[in-house]
Amino acid sequence: MAGISNSEFLNRVIPLGFDVATLGGYSLDASTIEASKEIVKRGRKEFDFPLNEIFSHIESEVASVKKVHPNVKVSANVRATTPQPIIDVGNIKELDIVEINCHCRQEEITSIGCGQEMLKRPDLKEFISQIVNNVDCEVSVKIRANVDGIDTLKVAQLIGDAGADYLHIDAMKKGVFDADYSLVKEISDNTDVKVIGNNSLNCEENIEKMIAAGVYGFSIARAVISGNLDFNISQY
Repeated sequence: MAGISNSEFLNRVIPLGFDVATLGGYSLDASTIEASKEIVKRGRKEFDFPLNEIFSHIESEVASVKKVHPNVKVSANVRATTPQPIIDVGNIKELDIVEINCHCRQEEITSIGCGQEMLKRPDLKEFISQIVNNVDCEVSVKIRANVDGIDTLKVAQLIGDAGADYLHIDAMKKGVFDADYSLVKEISDNTDVKVIGNNSLNCEENIEKMIAAGVYGFSIARAVISGNLDFNISQY
């Protein structure tokens, strides 16, 4: 995530203390891949995978991580306009978690109803449930908090009711350069889904605040993008 999606990077940083590693995000169908081609023109090369290669690529990347770190869970963050491509990824051998991307805010993705625009789908619960009921792995849903016009708590409860195992929340708040810990706590206290907290986790103090908000776990992307961490996460 955060611009790096390959197994080579994950294999390098997993020993810093991670027990789950996420590949992606990947576009899986014609609509999202066409949108991704426009993003590639802006230099975001992690979006550049053609439809006839994407599934075998993900399968290969999962195997590459598992070969080096067999005890680490591997997740793939993916986006599609319909559930079936996500189901297909969710049934890839050795994949532990398929993560539905309801988070991306790139205009090319949101304009086709994907990414954070998914949060406005009236059939979001059914979309998630169809995936949950047809994959062999666990299911996570990654969302962005405080999207205009969206009640984040209600969406979180819907995701739990749909049967997802994890809610991965980018707890951003406009105008605030820190996570919205109060919202994370509200969600943690009022849902049964396992909450994974994200946003501004660039020091031990912020990790401790996220844990105090009641999360099941936390995720780090940008703070590890150099391949190193300036703080210790293995104690958590």
